[in-house]
This record gives sequence, structure tokens and C-alpha cells, in this order.
Amino acid sequence: MQERIAIYPGTFDPLTLGHLDIIERASKLFDKIIITIASNSRKQPLFSLAERIRFIKDATRDILNVSVKHFEGLLVDFAGTEDAVAIIRGLRAVSDFEYELQMALMNRRLNRDVTTVFLMPNEKYTYLNSTIVKEVARYGGNIENFVTPMVAEKLLEKLKKG
Repeated sequence: MQERIAIYPGTFDPLTLGHLDIIERASKLFDKIIITIASNSRKQPLFSLAERIRFIKDATRDILNVSVKHFEGLLVDFAGTEDAVAIIRGLRAVSDFEYELQMALMNRRLNRDVTTVFLMPNEKYTYLNSTIVKEVARYGGNIENFVTPMVAEKLLEKLKKG
């Protein structure tokens, strides 16, 4: 039987507990999850690629079927090279759906062998995203309930420097 591999793409700048919730859910549905840090020309990440990889590896160290990679180019091409059958996308709210549906339909058009699977995070994370976490931290708010301890520490260090 062929291994069911899924790709979970994102910039993860930084990884949040909402991302981690989706990773944990997906790890129970698929044999292998490849978390892929995408290059996005529209975003200037606060954390380097190496830092984001380290955050993800630390947070997922106990989830044995998870690995982390970086890619550039089309996601469906990357999925094809990894023999992935699915792309995991998190949906927090209805507002996410329209964009995600367009991307899923385009990806299906480019590669019919890869299916987009939408997962909803635990309701306590539906409002959470990396931008909000950085904004709360920037203004001195407590981010302990939004990110892992390592991310919280490194985010506060980075904001003090910069």
C-alpha cells in the first residue's frame, strides 16, 4: 500500500499553536506530513528560514511522521516531487474560504493527483495568525497562549533588538 503523504505549506513566521493544532490533526490522517516553508515574494519574514525550521522541528519533535522542508516554485510541483496525495490548508473563518477555494481549484487544475484537504483548528485558535501574534508581542502583550515557549522567547528577543 502506498504511503499517504500530505504537504502543509506556509510561511510560519512564526509558527503558532494554531499551526501546531493543524499539524497534529493532519498527522493522524496521513502517514507522513511534510511541513513546507514557502518562499513568498509578497511577504518579508521577521524570522530567517533557519529559525522557522528550528521552531517547527522543536514543536513537532514528538510527532514522528512529520518532517520539514523548504521549497520555491509551484506548490503542486513540489507535492509531485514528494509523491504527496494532499495539500493541507487550515480554515479559521469563512473569510479564509474564498481565497483557499481559488487556490485549491487552481492546484487541482495543475495537478489532478493532489487533493486539497481543509482542516479547521480548535475553536480556541480560530482568531489566531502569525501577524496578530507579532503585533501583540510588539506592544508588550502576553503571547504565551499563542506560540510555543521557544517561539515566544525568540520573538521577544528579536523585537527588543529591532
